[in-house]
Amino acid sequence: MTTDQSLPIAAIVYRPTDHIEPVLLEAARALAELGVRLGGILQHDIPTTINDPCGMELEDLATGERFPLSQDLGSGSEACRLDPNALAHAAVAVRGALERGTQVVFINKFGAQEACGSGLRSEMAMAVTSGVPVITAVGERFLAEWQHFTGGQSTLLEPKVADILAWWRALPARN
Repeated sequence: MTTDQSLPIAAIVYRPTDHIEPVLLEAARALAELGVRLGGILQHDIPTTINDPCGMELEDLATGERFPLSQDLGSGSEACRLDPNALAHAAVAVRGALERGTQVVFINKFGAQEACGSGLRSEMAMAVTSGVPVITAVGERFLAEWQHFTGGQSTLLEPKVADILAWWRALPARN
């Protein structure tokens, strides 16, 4: 774990073999049990059929609402299944949580969309500039783009719930 408290933003760095979603969900549950007001979105994998392991949905942590992240493009399609409307819905969820005074924002990933300048990148920046801590996951392959986005001023964590909770407790000013 590397720590730089210049920005209240943490990234769980993961490898392709790591199952990061359960780690983020468990950390969110643990923080909620401590009374922390959560905001943001986390991903749940929901295989729709045995032959289709790519079904995904997002959960709005502030409201509990779940909505599809992947779209059905029909059999044989090789196009990206990410639903752009779901990203817009997720952005609204994050912005709404910030307006309601969330104490921490979870964003499921800084992935391909964010690495190329779109996705939920603006919402991450909005949270941090508002002083609201952000927790996300960054695949090793996007670590250079993450470091560029944060100016190298983030905390990098192992994919362990204990590390996420220790980061939270170490923040100097928690609302």
